Amino acid sequence: MRIGILKEPNYNEEKRVSLVPAGVQTLVNSGHTVFIETGAGVGSHFSDEDYRNIGGSVVYSAEEVFQRSELVVRITPFNEQEVDSLQEDQILFSALHLAVGKKNTVEKLMKKKITAIAIELIEKDEELPIQQAMSEIAGQLAIQVGERYLGGDHPKSRRILLGGIPGVAPAAVVIIGAGVVGFNAALTAYSRGAHVIVLDKDIRKLRRIRNEISKDIPTVAANQYTIARGVKFADLLIGAVQDKAGKTPHIIPEAMVKSMKPGSVIVDVSVDQGGCVETCRPTTISDPVYVMHNIIHYCVPNMPALVARTASFGLTNACIEYIHDIADNGIANALLGDSGLAKGVCTYNGYVSNEKIADAFSLEFRRLHIFSTN
Repeated sequence: MRIGILKEPNYNEEKRVSLVPAGVQTLVNSGHTVFIETGAGVGSHFSDEDYRNIGGSVVYSAEEVFQRSELVVRITPFNEQEVDSLQEDQILFSALHLAVGKKNTVEKLMKKKITAIAIELIEKDEELPIQQAMSEIAGQLAIQVGERYLGGDHPKSRRILLGGIPGVAPAAVVIIGAGVVGFNAALTAYSRGAHVIVLDKDIRKLRRIRNEISKDIPTVAANQYTIARGVKFADLLIGAVQDKAGKTPHIIPEAMVKSMKPGSVIVDVSVDQGGCVETCRPTTISDPVYVMHNIIHYCVPNMPALVARTASFGLTNACIEYIHDIADNGIANALLGDSGLAKGVCTYNGYVSNEKIADAFSLEFRRLHIFSTN
């Protein structure tokens, strides 16, 4: 199969690359052709020569990648204009987040009969393996960036030390959501001496926090009352709420944000799906924060790009088996053989195959119907 690796766009300052040279090499060794847009790996410190040395074919424009590839791989979700570059019946393997995009984007994918696979929706053993890899990074980074702005890296910050000192209390870190992001944020904050509180509706996830991190971390069943109390208490608030395929609900309204202590910090990791904090809007790596109601908001959708090389290796580790499956067996057989991969398919053969996305835009939903090509 002919596989194309695109350079990530400049508008979101993305530095990751969807496949590192080691991943490309395994595909080449299996007889596949891999086209890499020049400069695709530079942000993660991989040169064009690194890809050439393992048998990759470096090409000099995104247009050439689109025209020569059967399967196109990227990290950044495609916008309405970028979908125009895709070829009829092409396979797209990328983060998509269609539910927070535009209806025209979905309609164009349908019109071109694109098999659009959202990597954030692929499942394995009831988990999201590709999303999990990035969530583990985002959870750790949420505490790092929160600590930075809490401790004085902004004129409005509270200027407090995350872990405190003897005789001076540590910062209160309140985490809404105990999934992969929340778990890693709790682990990182607790290891740095913060006073950590985790809220979630799922008691099983809260139990994991106690059993695998520490029984000293208070865990609280999330509801409107407990969330309001936690938000008001927080020095650093981490939004770690996730909704598969759908748009994240605003469970922290503006009124709750107004109740926070001046100079507190919000890191809304859910912002790539719309955000769980009403006052949050997407920011960029170079301009990551803004102040509203005297609260510092950090809302970078592609936070793992801060550690692009680590994240690129993590993405490759998580993605390569699926790309191999598609390349080795063809898209139809790959989807028939892996129901978890099939759950990532959002559009197929001209229709929407994800019910939440269809509902979000009032489009017809059809269950995925595939025929073997054997």
